[in-house]
Amino acid sequence: MEQEFVRLCSRYCSNEVLVLQAWNEIVTRYAEPGRHYHNMNHLTALRAELEAVKSHINCWDEVLLALYYHDVVYNVLRNDNEELSAVLAVQKMQFMAVPEEMIVRVQELILATKSHSNSHNIDVNYFTDADLSVLGKDAETYRAYARQVRREYGIYPALLYRPGRKKVLAHFLQMERIYKTDWFYQKYESPARKNLQAELDGTL
Repeated sequence: MEQEFVRLCSRYCSNEVLVLQAWNEIVTRYAEPGRHYHNMNHLTALRAELEAVKSHINCWDEVLLALYYHDVVYNVLRNDNEELSAVLAVQKMQFMAVPEEMIVRVQELILATKSHSNSHNIDVNYFTDADLSVLGKDAETYRAYARQVRREYGIYPALLYRPGRKKVLAHFLQMERIYKTDWFYQKYESPARKNLQAELDGTL
């Protein structure tokens, strides 16, 4: 992904050092202690999911930039990680002279990962669906994901973590559709509901 990021940002910024500094900051942040799921492995998996639907996406460069930055700020003690990630992304893109209209679209994509709600923007729907693809993976992959998220919230005792986690699970299960696009819906909707229900029931 480094070469892709450098190639993309170098279209707008001729300062290679600045571009590499931006990439190194991304790598450093995703490697922070305590990141057991929201790390570079997550970016790699998300990148693969997006590649599969690339032909359906209108603004591919913006989706890639959102991919790199959407979880760049991640602190389990805060509830504004998406907003802070978007702020940092905007700052870095401005430093690299990314066009303002692109920056606005990237910001929209990042902020959409907070609620994963249906959007009028099809790129947003593909991006947020890809971000949730892990929910519909095979049971073992889902179990690993659930364990990784629990480790990220390790500072919280089970008495506090379990009610909050159950609320998240119930939220997804109550959605009419977890996945907004037909492509992701057909691939992941049914297994995602089985996985979420199994975790909620304690039978995972």
